[in-house]
Amino acid sequence: MSRVFNFSAGPAVLPESVLRTAASELLEYRDSGMSVMEMSHRSRDYEAIIQDAERLLREIMGIPEQYSVLFLQGGAHLQFAMVPLNLFRGSKKADLVHTGAWTTRAIAEAKKYGTVNIVASSEDANFSYIPKLDTKAFSPDADYFYICSNNTIEGTRFTVWPDTGPVPLVADMSSNILSEVMDVSRFGVIFAGSQKNVAPAGVTIVIIRKDLIGAAMEITPTMLDYATHAKENSLYNTPPTYTIYVAKLVFEWIMEQGGLPAIEKRNIEKANLLYDYLDESTLFKGTVPREDRSLMNIPFVTGSAALDDAFITAAAKNGLVQLKGHRSVGGMRASIYNAMPVEGVQALVEFMKRFESENA
Repeated sequence: MSRVFNFSAGPAVLPESVLRTAASELLEYRDSGMSVMEMSHRSRDYEAIIQDAERLLREIMGIPEQYSVLFLQGGAHLQFAMVPLNLFRGSKKADLVHTGAWTTRAIAEAKKYGTVNIVASSEDANFSYIPKLDTKAFSPDADYFYICSNNTIEGTRFTVWPDTGPVPLVADMSSNILSEVMDVSRFGVIFAGSQKNVAPAGVTIVIIRKDLIGAAMEITPTMLDYATHAKENSLYNTPPTYTIYVAKLVFEWIMEQGGLPAIEKRNIEKANLLYDYLDESTLFKGTVPREDRSLMNIPFVTGSAALDDAFITAAAKNGLVQLKGHRSVGGMRASIYNAMPVEGVQALVEFMKRFESENA
């Protein structure tokens, strides 16, 4: 069976060349005599892998020296706790823009340790847009300001970063890290699970300004203190070694593509292919206003649950899989991360046109 076009929201499609390299090195990594899966994380070979991964990520994103790069575990969900535990150091207050399922969980976790001020919310429309911000609602004494930069379920993204002044901006970038050029210096903390644009599930990338490390709350467990991992270069305990290795391969692939400028250009091209069709279709409709549309996750509906199910079933039979929308919003969702080729989006649009002509 040939490979399908996988539109899963995560774990998601990986570059085919990366998978081939990983397969060729699965039994023996270079001349080490063993698989990366079998290596001690303290070995010289593995230290070179994790150091190369950090070096490449710094180069790709232009990460300044005053930031630490950490490879952790626990996914974004653990960061919902680690961020307040490490950054609640003054007022124990955080400002937050409430834009979906993942900020819902971040709010619940942060409230265990301090106060959350919701400065704006799109809950009134099932989080289908990014709310406009009024700086008068910001807390000048907040310890940090929190956003989810791209909302995987709802298909929305921030196109303008909040101006938070001296308050550190924290962003959950799990579903759009490495998808476009970003100025890291605008942020105090960036974190992202790996399973969408970086690698298989298992590693969480944290990019954190060094002055925000080292003042965790006294109740913070050792493993949840950023200082623990920064001091040991992400090797305090056994990290997700194989996932970090694949991440390194993905970083090399990004460099081969021309870096983030080229990746961003291709992502815009892919997204426009699908959005342009949705805007002209009489059957399928997008669910997000034009100004807030994600480049990575594109939800759409027919208006009929039965027709949605028929489309999803028929698409899968044509090699277009994982198009079912999240259970909280229904419909369909095409996740078109970096590794989704333009040909995959073209195939989806062509199938949608055929389906529309047969079901008009």
